[in-house]
Amino acid sequence: MPGSTSAAPSSLSVFFPAYNDSGTIASLVIRALQTASRLTPHHEVIVVNDGSTDSTAQILDALAQVYPALRVVTHSANRGYGGALRSGFSTASKEIIFYTDGDAQYDPGEMELLWQQMRAGVDLVNGYKLSRSDPWHRIFIGRLYHYIVKMLFGLKVRDVDCDFRMMRRTIFDKVRLEKNSGVICLEMMKKIQDAGFVIVEVPVHHYHRAYGRSQFFNFPRIYRTAIDVAKLWFALVVRGAHKHPRTKAAGDAVEQGTRAL
Repeated sequence: MPGSTSAAPSSLSVFFPAYNDSGTIASLVIRALQTASRLTPHHEVIVVNDGSTDSTAQILDALAQVYPALRVVTHSANRGYGGALRSGFSTASKEIIFYTDGDAQYDPGEMELLWQQMRAGVDLVNGYKLSRSDPWHRIFIGRLYHYIVKMLFGLKVRDVDCDFRMMRRTIFDKVRLEKNSGVICLEMMKKIQDAGFVIVEVPVHHYHRAYGRSQFFNFPRIYRTAIDVAKLWFALVVRGAHKHPRTKAAGDAVEQGTRAL
């Protein structure tokens, strides 16, 4: 129920989508385990290995032998950022879910700042970057993307693409995510906002990428993202089907019944 009045959270799932993050994933897992154990004894850390071709799988296998609270989900082929997030959300079993990326541009230790705000009446705590530690062209493209989608989708959060979020698992009783690409974050925040869930925002630090390179900032990917955003805008803003799930379900039932005649 939006605006949950439940007591303070008692259990926590932390997950990382990971694709070729062998240089960072071990330190992130250990940092997450240390932080989560301070917050609650009822915790788990999940890594979704999204078809990595480097040594990410071997590193995760070694970590899982040492840390019983670590669970590894493996995609035999790369499903995309959205596909990895969907796997993480569906695997998480605790009351509260926190996720951030496997490239170490955010500090999992700062999830404690979000946990402190996850009080009764709050459904989602969204991080926003104090400053962006990226090359100038990524900062420019990121800001342009933010202002465009905020205007197109009527979003109220100040940082749509800050992948540092903590939320109640019950959100997904009402919100269904469908995208496999990077626009899943836009889809998620739009659907959560439209469903009336209470969102709180917290500033977090953003760090330079120490290993690997971004999968998003190249011209073919930017072009595909623009197409995905346009399709999502039509689906969520123009059609607004996610706002009327019962009506849609009833229409599907009528259509199926007509076909059976």
